[in-house]
Amino acid sequence: MFKIDMESNSITPLKVRTFGELGFRERNNLQEWIAKNPSCLGEDLLIIQKEFSGFSDTNERLDLLALDKQGSLVLIENKLDDTGRDVTWQALKYASYCSRLSTENVLKIYQEFLDRSDPGSNARERITNFSMNNMKKRLSINEQPSA
Repeated sequence: MFKIDMESNSITPLKVRTFGELGFRERNNLQEWIAKNPSCLGEDLLIIQKEFSGFSDTNERLDLLALDKQGSLVLIENKLDDTGRDVTWQALKYASYCSRLSTENVLKIYQEFLDRSDPGSNARERITNFSMNNMKKRLSINEQPSA
């Protein structure tokens, strides 16, 4: 990463620093940034739960659970730096736990999240609107011009 100086028409390399070195915290900062703007991960996502702990027989928590535009679950596990030793194993465990979630489980999980963050909202409607917006975009792209 570089700092651009328009006046001198130059760039200067910036020192690479981790979030941890800058005093940021995993849950209070990184997780909240992503939850508020999940598109920072490179795709349109709907966050359906924070600190998801709905795994049977374990006390583990997934940082963020989301849906993509195709309705697939997206598991987001945050790390401030590369010191996490068993990140791959952790991701595989969480994926296996979430593979058992049914549509009704997902709706319940999201409704619980909405009841805390946006009372009165309906999970099924929100998910439908989220996926329908994508469907409308795809339909308009695939439409043939009328002659």
